[in-house]
Amino acid sequence: MSEVKTENHSENNLEQKAGAVGAQTQYSSRMRENFGFFGPATFLYALLYAFCMFQNGSGITFPFFIIGSLLYLCFCLSKLEISLQKGSAFYMVSMTLLAVSTFCTDDGRIIALNKTGIFLLMMSLLLHQFYDTSKWRLGKYLCSIVELVCCSLGEIRRPFMDGAAYYRKKGSKNKTAGYVILGGTIAIPLLALVIVLLGEADAVFRQWTDRFFENVNLANILNVFFRIAFIFFASYMLVSYLCKKSIKEEVKDKRKGEPVLAITVTGLLSVIYLLFSGIQIIYLFLGKMQLPEGYTYAMYAREGFFQLLAVSILNLVIVLVALSYFKENRTLKVILTIMSLCTFIMIASSALRMIIYIRYYYMTFLRIFVLWTLAVLFLLFVGVIIGIYREKFPLFRYSMAVVTVLYMLLSFSHPDYIIASINVANTSENDTQMREVSDEDFFQSSEYYHDFRYLSNLSADAAPIILPYMEELGYDLKVFYQENIRNSETLENQYTGRNTAEGFGYYYLEKLQKSCDNFSFRTYNISRHMALRIIGDNERE
Repeated sequence: MSEVKTENHSENNLEQKAGAVGAQTQYSSRMRENFGFFGPATFLYALLYAFCMFQNGSGITFPFFIIGSLLYLCFCLSKLEISLQKGSAFYMVSMTLLAVSTFCTDDGRIIALNKTGIFLLMMSLLLHQFYDTSKWRLGKYLCSIVELVCCSLGEIRRPFMDGAAYYRKKGSKNKTAGYVILGGTIAIPLLALVIVLLGEADAVFRQWTDRFFENVNLANILNVFFRIAFIFFASYMLVSYLCKKSIKEEVKDKRKGEPVLAITVTGLLSVIYLLFSGIQIIYLFLGKMQLPEGYTYAMYAREGFFQLLAVSILNLVIVLVALSYFKENRTLKVILTIMSLCTFIMIASSALRMIIYIRYYYMTFLRIFVLWTLAVLFLLFVGVIIGIYREKFPLFRYSMAVVTVLYMLLSFSHPDYIIASINVANTSENDTQMREVSDEDFFQSSEYYHDFRYLSNLSADAAPIILPYMEELGYDLKVFYQENIRNSETLENQYTGRNTAEGFGYYYLEKLQKSCDNFSFRTYNISRHMALRIIGDNERE
């Protein structure tokens, strides 16, 4: 009888220690009781991450890692007895498509944006699975994501405490695996110390170990161990904190502000916006985009776009604040509608100015991103207008869907390919040569394109355009396989630099060479493969 009491007392102590990290819920208890699954599954997931992502940020293994992440989440939810919520498929499909886009591009900007998008979608998916987020808005989502990431750090002891409680409860039969893992963890640093000491003690042993470690990079080994440990603890801590259900789910109605205040502010702004919109319609749209006297196209586009973009974003914030913090009022709704309609005109004006700029100064990534941002703002304001008159309209979910879908279109469009297509089509060997252009040719200027430095910085996405163009200019693509492209004997140091048609290509080949340096089955990438195939076809010819 005393033995039973002692055992129960020990189990209670373990539960109290586990609970010291945070309040226990039924999900926390299930996670602790199923540590036999969560521990090994999380470790295998960490191994998958190390295999897929080690020195490989955009290879073919990246989609497999994302799919593995979603499978890991589904298995965890199954063990916690949580079913997939309605709408989770959108997050999962979006993450998978962004992962595929990452494997298909070599553009570092798109890759970084893809990974940021995947992270935000994953955090949103986790919150959606554990909480009722149907009434959450942007601010609540962002604050909850920050809370989830930061507060989960407090769960760092949870794997050890859950493991101890699990093996204590299961008894001595199941302790072997735990002791093996613990023994291996202790043995690794001891082995390293002993090998170093024995190497210093005996020259033959030292030569043997030196030969063994010649092909082993210690920094890479430490990198892999760090990745495994980081993902193991990060994943376990995130799930542990979610199981605690510590984030406040309720969203209070904050629409208590006096509408007269909002009407006064937005009404005065609307008067100015109506005047500005009238000027845009009369002089810009109906005036066939004629420039004011004394303005160049560069001055007009740059002076107008950034200010209009800032005002459009400011209007979006003002309308959302008015809808979120002020009492419902018919007059306020009308004024907010007028502000939104005027913003449509500002967006159109900004887009026309950017088109003028592109027409005369050609394409860059920033200019494509600008047009994409304007398209996003346009659709967001469509949702805002609906939300003004329909209180139950899911504005946040609509906004997330708009941004996600439009971003996927941008991601799969390969901006560098578009840039190279337009710019290369408008190059000339003679930089001073001029041409006649009709008003209907929106993407042509009287001056030929000559920013070859920018072309040399494009990614492998642009290779299907740039490499054939280099062949037309007389470049020898075989120098790609030489160790030092720009100083190779083939060139005899005759190129004139990256600012000219005669020199930019060697810089581009050098950049392409570095991006393909570690090309293998694990790091396989569509854009790099296409670039290598073009160069290989040229070599066979």
